[in-house]
Amino acid sequence: MVATISPSAFADLRRRGEPVTLIDVRTPAEFGEVHVEQARNIPLDRLDAGAVRSLAGDRPLYLICKSGGRSHKACEKLIAAGVGNVVSVEGGTAACEAAGLPVIRGRKAMSLERQVRIAAGSLVAIGAALAAFGPDATWRAVGAGVAGFVGCGLVFAGVTDTCGMAMILARMPWNRVGPAATACRV
Repeated sequence: MVATISPSAFADLRRRGEPVTLIDVRTPAEFGEVHVEQARNIPLDRLDAGAVRSLAGDRPLYLICKSGGRSHKACEKLIAAGVGNVVSVEGGTAACEAAGLPVIRGRKAMSLERQVRIAAGSLVAIGAALAAFGPDATWRAVGAGVAGFVGCGLVFAGVTDTCGMAMILARMPWNRVGPAATACRV
């Protein structure tokens, strides 16, 4: 079971001056847009148990994302790899900001969730258009197949809370930024 901490309790830790190691598991572009002060960016797809094990020592390692879903997955991944004492920050970055934690703002970026909705919607619309108006039976079958495949992928993503399209989009060049932009002091 993954341990969690409320944003207000996390803010209290910080106000008391306790040493806190905070890992933000969002994409570098999302992290660059806004992140909690002193957070270090290690995207979920690049999270390595061996590398993070030494970051906090015997103190808890706090993980955060946009809303709590990816940080929960990151905790599960680390626990499965034998890293104990990991804690997911409930509600993510926005909840922390609302609780009074200072954030650092950078350039505006499109969220990964929004990118998935745009890509999935576009593929379904194109598939439906091909299925309805394709020049021959082959193109109509391809269109129906594309729309059906994306629809099944969305159902799978909803049931398993794992989105393959998001994993692919997270690796796209526009979701990556240079190493200087992702390095934050801890």
